[in-house]
Amino acid sequence: MDRLKNSGFYKVKFFITPEEFKSVLTFFEQKQAQFHHTNYARTQDDLNQVYEAYRTYYQYFTASEKPNYHPFFVYSISFVMGNENSGFFVRNEGVQFPYLGQWAEDELPYVMLSLPKGVQINVEDEQGKYYIYEDIRGHQPLTYDFFDEIAKYTKKMTKLLRFSVHSKDAMEEQKPSVRISQDAMNDMSFSWIFKKYELVMNNK
Repeated sequence: MDRLKNSGFYKVKFFITPEEFKSVLTFFEQKQAQFHHTNYARTQDDLNQVYEAYRTYYQYFTASEKPNYHPFFVYSISFVMGNENSGFFVRNEGVQFPYLGQWAEDELPYVMLSLPKGVQINVEDEQGKYYIYEDIRGHQPLTYDFFDEIAKYTKKMTKLLRFSVHSKDAMEEQKPSVRISQDAMNDMSFSWIFKKYELVMNNK
């Protein structure tokens, strides 16, 4: 039995304004979702604290001068749908890009919301106990549909991020699989990181 079947994650990667993010949080509010830090104590934040954490993260990367703190935005999200105990994971990530022949020391921001593709199922045969991963869509269809609903919602308000960097002789377009909203694009165009590396936003 291939226990790695259905491994991996469904993912949506995006960078949107804090106000746009607040509208995403309403989906979780309806499900009475709980946001926990991934620290040992699993500290829980309410939705206002989650919003503030995102706003701080967003402002770091859209400020005209580089702030003197480094933000992060990482939560495990748990909720109950029907008889399904469900969980997503959201964390900040970065888009690497080349600069003067090497990778730039800074990265462009996004957050990634993810859902495991598989559910661990414990089974036993004549060889003993083991487990396999089965498709989450079959075992937790409500959870998958909820993730898909959020993914479609964020895709509707965003487009794929396209920006150019200076290479030896010309501008070179970067095509990460990250989505960005129009307002976030406008804010990012005037940020310290775009100034520092002379980046150009292509899809205004």
